[in-house]
Amino acid sequence: MPKRSSAFLPVLAVACGLLIAWVDSRPAWDDTGVTVGTLLLAAAFFAALRPRRPWLWALAVGGWIPVLGIIQSHNYGSFIAPAVTLFGAYLGASARKAMTSGPKKGNAS
Repeated sequence: MPKRSSAFLPVLAVACGLLIAWVDSRPAWDDTGVTVGTLLLAAAFFAALRPRRPWLWALAVGGWIPVLGIIQSHNYGSFIAPAVTLFGAYLGASARKAMTSGPKKGNAS
């Protein structure tokens, strides 16, 4: 992938995480399951595209929920969000590696 798109992906991941955090911080939003699912899928998506550092994608996407949660409402329970994104990112990275590794030569199945 060209350098231009490589620099664009982290910016897109941060923007995606900020958007999810913003929606989650709205007073009328009360659907934790949708937020958690979106965080998981977004982190998995970015880590599948670039599986080298899944923890970085997890922080880029999920680090904003606790920041806004603590600043706005002193919600320290929002530290669960990075754990969800870590799981999603490592799941996406593992899926990518499994799909690209293929069968090894010399193994007759």
